[in-house]
Amino acid sequence: MGMRALVAAAVAALALAACSPAGPDDAPSAEGVTTVTVRLWDDQVAAAYEQSFDEFTRQNPDIQVQLDVVPWKDYFVRLPLDVAGGTVDDIYWLNSSNFGALADQGKLIDVGRELADLQAGWVPAAVEQYSRNGTLWGVPALTDGRIAVYYNKALVEAAGVDPNDLTWHPTDPSADTFLPAVRKLTRDSAGRTADQPDFDPGAITQYGFNAARDLQAIYYNFVGSNGGRIQADDGTLTFTDPKTVEAFDYMVKLVNTHHVAPSAADTNDNPDFSRDQFLQGKMALFQSGTYNLKNVGDGATFEWGIAPLVAGPQGRVSVVNSVIAAGNADSPRRDAILKVLRWIGSEEGASYLGEEGAALPAVTAAQQAFYDYWEGQGVDTRFFGDAGGTETIPAPFGPKFEAASTAFNPVLNEVFAGRTPVAEGLAQAQEVGNAALR
Repeated sequence: MGMRALVAAAVAALALAACSPAGPDDAPSAEGVTTVTVRLWDDQVAAAYEQSFDEFTRQNPDIQVQLDVVPWKDYFVRLPLDVAGGTVDDIYWLNSSNFGALADQGKLIDVGRELADLQAGWVPAAVEQYSRNGTLWGVPALTDGRIAVYYNKALVEAAGVDPNDLTWHPTDPSADTFLPAVRKLTRDSAGRTADQPDFDPGAITQYGFNAARDLQAIYYNFVGSNGGRIQADDGTLTFTDPKTVEAFDYMVKLVNTHHVAPSAADTNDNPDFSRDQFLQGKMALFQSGTYNLKNVGDGATFEWGIAPLVAGPQGRVSVVNSVIAAGNADSPRRDAILKVLRWIGSEEGASYLGEEGAALPAVTAAQQAFYDYWEGQGVDTRFFGDAGGTETIPAPFGPKFEAASTAFNPVLNEVFAGRTPVAEGLAQAQEVGNAALR
């Protein structure tokens, strides 16, 4: 999935003002001023970038930057159409599922060559993630750090649950402290918890956890923590890996057997459903990344904290993802684009993201401002870093992964809905996904 869309009412006006993409040849410009358009999917970051680019224009009065906010759910539907039609922005965000194909088509500026002097200042994992055929195809803009668990302090305390020390296990119930905990944290309208025999799964008012078909926050981490893989080293899909099947079986049972997570009917087509339940005080544990920190910080009206990722048999194994700002190689404004990309990749340009707490910059020198902001808010963010573990599962990769996920997601939807048996569904997902990769 790559990084998630974030919604902030405070910048709705910005989103409305910038929702019409300006193509390479129709960006408005005052006389002697070049307008560079930047497309992204995150309103929180857009608000921080607005301040950043105001400073950029003060230093470069001949260049203005226009933000184009496209919601996550539409972003990668529109992007290939706009690239093909020549109406894509001068700079646009890309995730690891989509950059390879565009790089291979010659659509992206070779950042590895053009901005080589800045590369040492960027998060090495992000540089590695977006390097292909010997070069880097965008400026690492932000990185998610590790996945962790947001928790509602009142709900976990009332249930007597310590969210900092939870382990799941697919085959040994005696080693599983996570399932008993989330059953205690799930309640029906009569106040009964999911571990009580008369619990009513048709009248849930409080969920324990956010198990769902969520690549970044949920299933990549469960698979990795069980010693499984989603992709082989050559990029082909490995959903039928026995450890992967075990992990999916466990997650699907959280939804359909134990009823401690929202139904797939709620989450398959609404990636923000669980986050909104958490913010409404209707979910105790919400596993996610730094990309939801600002949303939780601004939206939660209760006391909350951050615990480490739920551990599996192999410990805490997280996917770590980054996002790049890619330059449109077909735009006639190449020189201005490179100046804006250089700003995005600089400590000064990236510092606005951290100072607002909007996102963790992939410019390493700008990251301390992010941690300082949240420390000032009384929020301990260390579990998004090495304190939450050091083992990782590789993020999605390959030039056709987006095509593969488009093929296998409908199958996984049926698996999470409980309509297709797990092993059968994962075999189907692997088959249709690998067909799309060929």
